[in-house]
Amino acid sequence: MGARVILAPMPRPRPPRPFVPDPAQMALAPGVSGNAINGLGETAPRRARMVYWAPDPDTIPHGAMQRWFYSATPPDPRFAEVRAWRQAIYDAPLPEVTGPPAQRSPGDWTAALGRFVDEGLCEKTGVAEMRADWVYEGRAVPQSRVIMIGVAHDYGAMDQAPGIPAAVEVLRQYGRAALAAKTIAGWLREQGWAAEPATGPMTGALLMIPPALACGFGELGKHGSIIDRDMGASFRLAAVLTDAPFAPTPPAEHGIDAFCAACRICEDACPPEAIKPDKQTVRGETRWYVDFDACLPYFNQTQGCAICIAVCPWSRPGVGPSLAAKLARRADRRASP
Repeated sequence: MGARVILAPMPRPRPPRPFVPDPAQMALAPGVSGNAINGLGETAPRRARMVYWAPDPDTIPHGAMQRWFYSATPPDPRFAEVRAWRQAIYDAPLPEVTGPPAQRSPGDWTAALGRFVDEGLCEKTGVAEMRADWVYEGRAVPQSRVIMIGVAHDYGAMDQAPGIPAAVEVLRQYGRAALAAKTIAGWLREQGWAAEPATGPMTGALLMIPPALACGFGELGKHGSIIDRDMGASFRLAAVLTDAPFAPTPPAEHGIDAFCAACRICEDACPPEAIKPDKQTVRGETRWYVDFDACLPYFNQTQGCAICIAVCPWSRPGVGPSLAAKLARRADRRASP
């Protein structure tokens, strides 16, 4: 009998490059670059400035393009259905802060978050001590702790990016992330601790990615999204701000940064060619950065794109843990005398 041949699944065809933006959308582009607003090329540290997803689009240079995004939603009933469901979550009131603050050790407070993962409300939690540079310019966060929450996408839906199923799935997980944040905030309020949920996609006071990296949600990927060991890049974030004395959880490294340096899958799959091969300097930090001005028009025209998330090898179910273990073994071999 001949050797068994295992055929790898054929990759899903992606849109061709180069991408040509809709002229009607580009007529709304402002005179200032989104990359400049983000601080690309700046060597001195500063706080981030709001560039998109403004609660009031009229307050940002790219507000007209944000409104164009709303107007370009395909006439598919799934969008209206999931948006109405998500809005009901956003609108639901939080319980009042009641009674004296419950007392637990910092470790016990953090361990108690495991209940929300066990119940399926979210897939991951972590805790970080707040830092001023995680707050947008002109905004303030008075709380001392930030609880980060991760909810995973359905891979089958995301693998259809940039199609409608992927766009609807992103909306759904933003709603689920908001539900998790409001549930955890409500739990804390009922134990006497003030707590405020912070949810997306609209920009609030808090940057989501930096505290998530600080408390164990993996590493920043070449595509500008976090790559987590278990969820890959295919998840959404929410947060809860509080002064309850949670113990911080440590950052996590799995060799993802070096992996991204050698991998070109998301870079080659990006229709507007917004993902670059090398790190760049942004507000005094050298890191992976996605060209905002190239990404946004395609993002808008496809209701969120997500191709880079879908094609990322870490996002495929079951791949992350085995890949992390392989990279760890390789690092151990290199470190051995």
